[in-house]
Amino acid sequence: MTHLIHAYGVDYLVIAIYFAAVLGIGLIARRQASSSIGFFLSGRSLPAWVTGLAFISANLGAVEIMGHSANGAEYGLPTLHYFWVGAVPAMLFLGVVMMPFYYGSKVRSVPEFMRMRFGTGAHLVNALSFALAQVLIAGVNLFLLGSIVHALLGWPLWVALVVASVIVLAYITFGGLSAAIYNEVLQFFVIVASLLPLTLIGLHRVGGWSGLKEKITEAAAAAPPDAHVASASEQLHSWPGQALSGFNSPVLSVIGIVFGLGFVLSFGYWTTNFVEVQRAMASESMTAARKTPIIGAFPKMFVPFITVLPGMLAAVLVTEIADVKNGEHVAGGASGTGVQFNDSLLYLMRDLLPNGLLGLAITGLLAAFMAGMAANISALNTVFTIDLWQTYVVKDKPDAYYVKAGRMCTVVATIGPSSRRLSPASSPISWTTCKHCSASSTHRSSPPSSSVCSGSE
Repeated sequence: MTHLIHAYGVDYLVIAIYFAAVLGIGLIARRQASSSIGFFLSGRSLPAWVTGLAFISANLGAVEIMGHSANGAEYGLPTLHYFWVGAVPAMLFLGVVMMPFYYGSKVRSVPEFMRMRFGTGAHLVNALSFALAQVLIAGVNLFLLGSIVHALLGWPLWVALVVASVIVLAYITFGGLSAAIYNEVLQFFVIVASLLPLTLIGLHRVGGWSGLKEKITEAAAAAPPDAHVASASEQLHSWPGQALSGFNSPVLSVIGIVFGLGFVLSFGYWTTNFVEVQRAMASESMTAARKTPIIGAFPKMFVPFITVLPGMLAAVLVTEIADVKNGEHVAGGASGTGVQFNDSLLYLMRDLLPNGLLGLAITGLLAAFMAGMAANISALNTVFTIDLWQTYVVKDKPDAYYVKAGRMCTVVATIGPSSRRLSPASSPISWTTCKHCSASSTHRSSPPSSSVCSGSE
């Protein structure tokens, strides 16, 4: 059994430099985490540009990177609605309308604001549900990270889990929210630097935007009817987005996207999710707090070009993804149970990137998953310590006690998801090396595409 990508020393060097930088930031930020307000809210001392970039980086986790590239491969441009309709308006509303309430009330968390506004009943329900959700989401980020590293580099799953969890645990335990935020700023630039070359090389390979449109049109026309592939028009235009919404009526599709995604879901998420709001609460002033989500909205508008667009490129450049889109079952994939749209980025990296850039791309994926996990855990330790432990269990202790409690919560929250034992058979990766092209792939019984291999099975 071989793995998907053959990494060399230069690739591992890039990954090692990133890990060293992450741990170094955690150690440097340790000085700001001596008090509870410093550990949980960075002393409310960070400038708007830092919290703004951290705000968007905290959202660049597993769902953002892998999920939206998968949607891009399957649906095309309608995936943009998750950003331009389902995120940016609500982010602006948070900055203009909601942050004066949150920051002005001097609360340390969104559940604490619920207690001040609606009483202990709403507070307890909100804090408990939020804490449980963050444990589950952190576990998802960690497991996906381990699975992808296992598929890409061949590391045993438990090694990938331990390495990622130890690094995240170290810098959050040392530096608290400050370490998480400064690392999220670093991770933002690493993610962009890793995914942008993938997009540019892919566009060059297909002949630019016009070439991509032509290939998507050809693929959609040649797709078998039982595959239910969206038409080229639907994939290359964001509206009315019927393939994404599932409505047959264009009018109902637009109404569903605008009001369902753009109002109900997005406003509920962006204005109350403490993982995001915590970054704005760490700002140095009311003005900086209001600017945080507004600053974050600018890069958010351009994230689709390094997530959705690579997915669309994978659907026409990667044989395995194109076959999956046509309804075929292809062996392999990061899960080992078959190639899925979620594997689009991984296969595109395999086919397009040379060593060096490949190491940077892998580092970008690591940064994305670690940013998502760290954001969830830093928000969790705040809610658990302040809203549950201090409010209902152990009251009126010295400030240092709650800092220790927060660090202990970080340890438990990190070890919990990573301690799940996974047998080697739970995620088999059955890549085979083609004797004709020496590329790790999943060639089937029929001869592979000439774009992948010039020989026969």
